Amino acid sequence: MRRRDFMAGLGIAAALPMLARAQQPSRVPTIGFLGAASREIAGPWVSAFVKRLHELGWDEGRNVTIEYRWAEASSQRYREIATELSSRKVDVIVTWASAPTLAAKRATTTIPIVFAAQMDPVGAGVVASLARPGGNVTGMSIQQTDTAGKRIELLREVVPKLARLAVMANSAAPGAMIEMREVVTKARSLGLEATAIEVGQADEVFSAIESLKGRADALYVATDPLIFSNRVRISAMAQAQRLPTIYGGREYVEAGALMSYGPNWAELFRHAAEQVDKILRGTKPADIPVEQPTKFDLIVNLKTAKTIGLELPPSLLARADEVIE
Repeated sequence: MRRRDFMAGLGIAAALPMLARAQQPSRVPTIGFLGAASREIAGPWVSAFVKRLHELGWDEGRNVTIEYRWAEASSQRYREIATELSSRKVDVIVTWASAPTLAAKRATTTIPIVFAAQMDPVGAGVVASLARPGGNVTGMSIQQTDTAGKRIELLREVVPKLARLAVMANSAAPGAMIEMREVVTKARSLGLEATAIEVGQADEVFSAIESLKGRADALYVATDPLIFSNRVRISAMAQAQRLPTIYGGREYVEAGALMSYGPNWAELFRHAAEQVDKILRGTKPADIPVEQPTKFDLIVNLKTAKTIGLELPPSLLARADEVIE
């Protein structure tokens, strides 16, 4: 073999490993989506999340993979899914509500976690502070406790003779329980008789509402995946008792509740996508402050008001961001 041919062969041999590496596709990051409720319930929020990821350059199935898991509002499933996603070593876990977020936090201290909506992240023990979350968790706080007083004021406006307020929350949802305690304290400071109702599963929710006949003038419900999953039946039962209800999200009013005052959840999931984008590009969650919504919407269901025989003040309807008829 001529020396020139031999040296050329050596050059090709040396280049082959580099060519092979260049041809290997780069690893596609994986988002583990811990859906606290069902796919059907969370559909609009997921769509907003995926759309915002696309706007930021992440296309599902091309340069990012999303593994969806649905807990159906089951505390046991929160733990199982969080453990599974952690063992699969996904690049980031996305969820919402306090119980699923805490389940994910217990499952891993290294994989970044982004919560799209959480009532009181500091009070529930999810993060150390909003400005400096620390650890591997960050997200969007809806600070329901900060707006609890506003919801009580709205109820007093539409029910002028409001004297007895029932407050319901899922005992397994730390954020909801914090909100309930805040509402009870605030209501009692205003001279109202406030009754705290703790529930843990769907049948308890329904029996609790049934027990309110003649015992409450209005119902304040702290949201969580369990309550959200049963919102249609809850609204129907409250309407049957002619019981005014208020929540923290428009989806409840669409399901038949009287009113809601709170942030837009689709927007919360869009912001969560922005935080995921930062993490996938190398930012540590500890360095991403927990965000808070800047706009709160008042949604009113006029049809429900008529059904329960309640005449809403024109001033309230004028202030509403949306009136469902």
